[in-house]
Amino acid sequence: MSKTFRIGIIGCGGIANGKHMPALKNQPNAEMVAFCDIDVNKAHDAANKFGAEGARVYENYRDLLNDGSIDIVHVCTPNDSHAEISIAALESDKHVMCEKPMAKTAADARRMVEAAKRTGKKLTIGYQNRFRSDSQYLKTICAEGDLGEVYYAKAHAIRRRAVPTWGVFLDEEKQGGGPLIDIGTHALDLTLWMMDNYKPKAVLGTAFHKLSHKPNSANAWGAWDPEKFTVEDSAFGMITMENGATIVLESSWAINMLQTGEAKTTLCGTEGGADMQDGLRINGEKHSRLYMNQIQLDAKGVDFYDGKKESPADLEARLWLEAVEQDKDPVVTPEQACVVSEILEAIYESSKTGKAVYFD
Repeated sequence: MSKTFRIGIIGCGGIANGKHMPALKNQPNAEMVAFCDIDVNKAHDAANKFGAEGARVYENYRDLLNDGSIDIVHVCTPNDSHAEISIAALESDKHVMCEKPMAKTAADARRMVEAAKRTGKKLTIGYQNRFRSDSQYLKTICAEGDLGEVYYAKAHAIRRRAVPTWGVFLDEEKQGGGPLIDIGTHALDLTLWMMDNYKPKAVLGTAFHKLSHKPNSANAWGAWDPEKFTVEDSAFGMITMENGATIVLESSWAINMLQTGEAKTTLCGTEGGADMQDGLRINGEKHSRLYMNQIQLDAKGVDFYDGKKESPADLEARLWLEAVEQDKDPVVTPEQACVVSEILEAIYESSKTGKAVYFD
């Protein structure tokens, strides 16, 4: 690539430090020149660690957007501000990578799609699980038709006890929900992408607050405060698509279940099936016998060399910059991410009303 992209980071918290900024630092055609956070100390820390020489620091994201030399903005803020900041960035003539979920509400997600179309700028959403080696391999299998028509699938996002107790994860007003919108969104995105099916017909869902009220609970990050746990602890949905295909989505931060796993999918097709429960497994029938193949995903060829590897975050960043450079669709299109948000919102709505939600 010939161009070096000047990038601004809005929101310098956990996901920015854990994924976006390290991955961008590894791209030879990217330099982070501006950092913004309402806690300006976080922005200063990020600039010192990841910034190009002379990188600027802001407390108000609109001041960052006024810099016409910035090409791309990464939005890494709480869910309720995704749409506002992303739309403002697009209207400031900047391409946007927004962290998942696309928005707190489906209406906001649709506004983001419209803004990208209106401005002609690129917009993508940070569904990095598409870029794992197992996901990339399975997508190839699906695209080549090895599974046939995928008519039933499960989207898995189950933690036994791993409730995030920091930041605003437990704040329904800021986030819009709990495990469904946090990790269920990854599993659903992965499943829809594999099926290449973005036409939902109806959704029936339930959300539970069964364990969130318990004090002194076992938890990976320490006991949560029941008074602050305002989002669901588990949510489940059944999604039927226009072509009759059915998806079952399961998501939880805390549930009494031993079979756990995040951002995984199970696919059942007319020619074969696949799951990610124990590595990537492909199953089917051949010559009147059933088979199961476990895919070797590492690049290992000899005992002392594992091969060249690229992390999912690095691959996500590289392909995102390629899409901007080559003026092509990003791997995660805003239209796809918008459907994910619409389905998640329908599960929440169905849980509240006790009725199925139908799509026009």
